[in-house]
Amino acid sequence: MGNPKAFLEIHRQEAGYRPIQDRIHDFSEVEQTLNTRERKLQASRCMDCGVPFCHWACPLGNKAPEWNDALYKGDWELAYKLLTSTNPFPEFTGRICPALCEKACVLNRFNHEPTTNREDEAAIIEAAFREGFIQPKTDIERNGKKVAVIGAGPAGLAAANDLNQRGYKVTVFEKNEAAGGLLRYGIPNFKLNKAIIDRRIRLMEAEGIEFRYGEAVESDAVSQQLTQQFDAVVISTGTPTARDLKAPGRELKGVHFALELLSQQNRILAGREFSKDERISAKGKDVLVIGGGDTGSDCIGTAHRQGCKSVTQIEIMPKPVEGPEDPQNPWPEWPRTLKTTSSHEEGCIRRWNINTLEFLGENGKLTGVKVQEIDWKPNPEGGRPIMVEKGKPEIIKAELVLLAMGFLKPEHPDYPANVFVCGDAANGASLVVRAMASGKQTANAVHKFLSK
Repeated sequence: MGNPKAFLEIHRQEAGYRPIQDRIHDFSEVEQTLNTRERKLQASRCMDCGVPFCHWACPLGNKAPEWNDALYKGDWELAYKLLTSTNPFPEFTGRICPALCEKACVLNRFNHEPTTNREDEAAIIEAAFREGFIQPKTDIERNGKKVAVIGAGPAGLAAANDLNQRGYKVTVFEKNEAAGGLLRYGIPNFKLNKAIIDRRIRLMEAEGIEFRYGEAVESDAVSQQLTQQFDAVVISTGTPTARDLKAPGRELKGVHFALELLSQQNRILAGREFSKDERISAKGKDVLVIGGGDTGSDCIGTAHRQGCKSVTQIEIMPKPVEGPEDPQNPWPEWPRTLKTTSSHEEGCIRRWNINTLEFLGENGKLTGVKVQEIDWKPNPEGGRPIMVEKGKPEIIKAELVLLAMGFLKPEHPDYPANVFVCGDAANGASLVVRAMASGKQTANAVHKFLSK
């Protein structure tokens, strides 16, 4: 720890976002960066705690005190080596991770000004690419064994990367036209520029990983074909089935799953064309987002950039606690407090304890949604609280509804012993950082299995 008093003398400084009036007119990344001097000062605030709760909270086990110290001292190459000893893709987590480590930081408990770990790791990996610290490893000693990875999302990429470094010949099967999974087709460009993904994929290809696009692999093909062609198979197909809302009027034109909008918009930005009938657009429309999580927030930001008239977001659960502390989930656990994203800042009506009753329309087209304000009462028998109606039903005007209520955990058949499932495909929808950690753990399990 280079400056033991930094956490007392230097306040937390975030890079912040581009001005709203500028960013809502394009899909470029909204987050800005600090200059080198300011970034080093932020790294110096890390206290090198005797018990590093940041390390404990991070699913990858990132060693933030070590690489923050190297960053503060200006040794960017050492910082890069320390960071990537646990994190295979800091350019992803450095942009979109909710930073569990920061909420567990001792400084967050002390004064709610934790170290800027997420931004620091983004700065480190970008410096590593810029300065040429990252070069393809072309001298990997091969062990003669082959592994198939099905799905090129964060879990699959992490598994493929680790297995490749261990000497396995890795082939990645991806049903879409490009790699990234949720990173490419679920997260808007204004949070993660897809050139960042392309840069990493080029590096992985140069190191010997083969990517086969447009190839969907079904469960029976895994057992009957791939297990015969490869020594092991890793399934990392994510959670492809979104949670639906079976209310009357669901069939009306204008009601879509969130990822229908998000994936289409990302494909359009990549140069793909859609017909007028295929195009989902919020331009000039009143938009209603059902679901209060990150996917719903991404829909809000996308709707603004498409030129919507208004955006309302509703959530069936109660409004989270406001402020930095959550009495029900205290430090160093993750606080379930009210989160305001850059998309929310761009303009949005937010409401909680709202149940959707019916989609309304004329001539097959959506015109509004009937909703009901509710309360949650304790269940006398224990378990999930009971939903009770409150007040009278009302109608929210909307020509476009986006369902962002999460995803269903997939079910898998019994696979042969050399088939492994990881990421969201195994655990249900979660964070990118958890998917990456699962991919690394699965790669280790595959290695142990094939080393017997």
